[in-house]
Amino acid sequence: MTNTLFDALFAPLGARDDAFLILPDGATMTGRAFLALVARQAHALRAAGLGVGDRIAVQVAKSPEALAAYGAAVALGAIFLPLNTAYTAAEVDYFLGNATPRVFLCDEGARPGLQPVAERHGARVLTLNADGSGSLRAAAQGQPETITPAPRGPEDLAAFLYTSGTTGRSKGAMLTHGNLLSNTEVLREAWRFSDRDVLLHALPIFHTHGLFVASNLVMLTGGRMIFLPGFDQEVVLRLLPQATTMMGVPTFYTRLLDDARFTRDLVGHMRLFISGSAPLLAETHRDFEARTGHRILERYGMTETNMNTSNPYEGERRAGTVGRPLPGVELRVMQDGAEVAPGEVGVIEVRGPNVFKGYWQMPDKTREELREDGWFITGDLGFVDADGYVTIVGRAKDLVISGGFNIYPKEVELLLDEVPGVLESAVIGLPHPDFGEAVFAVLVARPGVALAPEAALAAIRDQLARFKQPKAAVVVAELPRNTMGKVQKNLLRDRYRTWFTA
Repeated sequence: MTNTLFDALFAPLGARDDAFLILPDGATMTGRAFLALVARQAHALRAAGLGVGDRIAVQVAKSPEALAAYGAAVALGAIFLPLNTAYTAAEVDYFLGNATPRVFLCDEGARPGLQPVAERHGARVLTLNADGSGSLRAAAQGQPETITPAPRGPEDLAAFLYTSGTTGRSKGAMLTHGNLLSNTEVLREAWRFSDRDVLLHALPIFHTHGLFVASNLVMLTGGRMIFLPGFDQEVVLRLLPQATTMMGVPTFYTRLLDDARFTRDLVGHMRLFISGSAPLLAETHRDFEARTGHRILERYGMTETNMNTSNPYEGERRAGTVGRPLPGVELRVMQDGAEVAPGEVGVIEVRGPNVFKGYWQMPDKTREELREDGWFITGDLGFVDADGYVTIVGRAKDLVISGGFNIYPKEVELLLDEVPGVLESAVIGLPHPDFGEAVFAVLVARPGVALAPEAALAAIRDQLARFKQPKAAVVVAELPRNTMGKVQKNLLRDRYRTWFTA
């Protein structure tokens, strides 16, 4: 019997005596050594009671050992559940109560606060620290360096990823071996990854971007990763000359552009820069190309689907769009139960082998968002142009309905972002006694600029219908973002909720 993910991603590492991971201090780990680490951890986790179909929840710092824990779970036929390292004990309590993992892996320093939470939900606690130490390492010492993986097929579950939960409790998206492998195989061809690539990996691995896109892709193609614990500008600038590719969130690229050392010469050898997890401003896209000569490749994915669309590797990469559907992925834009014409805005739905199996222990939510014929209702609003390029205009939950008219925040934000002195903007709807909702803008000024909100609104007045114009605006130091760089509009709505009603 085979194990779909293990056989494709991890087993080939055993034949590699070259560097698989390149660490910030210059140390390397070969593929063979990494696979041996995976095997030792798998034996240790099996001894701790982890088996086929069990869940292992992991809230630890990024390290080679943390990545190996993913491989160990795959080898055992368990379900891997990575958790954001920023989650509090109260948030972890929900995830452990919902997923009921057999094992919970956490940092030794966090153990006092998390041990009671884990015990309440029947999970055995093991520790793994940023330097690789902890009870998992101790349990893995002396264990065999090979393992026969548990039989797992394409339809078997490999991972749970929990949604951000900005509109209710987080939902555990159930991802299969086939979901993850099919998407990785498509990306290999779409982005031309090979064993010659060295990926600069500064993303977290508790998220689909860093784990199931970046790491899976390098393992499948036999490449190498410069494996950084996070985005440290000094380290990234020092190690970029060793890389051929980089994946990042928009914040990575804006920070690099703010540094005079980030030059065309520094990245002249690079093959590809990829951006995702949050929208990339068209201005950033243009500035990056002017500075480096590279056009960032932007793509679109979700927790429930991995990657859905991508700008082309060869061909026009259009700023402000997320490209066309990937091979094997169907995409349609729906409104009132019917597919809309090109250029019209609606809710994006996708179908394909990348689409998840459903939400763990939430059959009603699954039926609401995953149709019986396989179409997943993403909740993203967008349109497809005449050339097939997809543009995301916002989340359906962010749609503003003012006086009975629909307003798409992205349309207003694009205009505000072009106003002199505005660095970026976020447009939200707030309760209004007359209109139900009113458009409200939150602005961030460029460094050194004294931005008057009234002047910014006046600058776009002639470019928008009256009902679309923000009725008020504020200037803030920065927009609230999650760890992947997405603006948290729910926090803005909460902060300014009474602006028009107080």
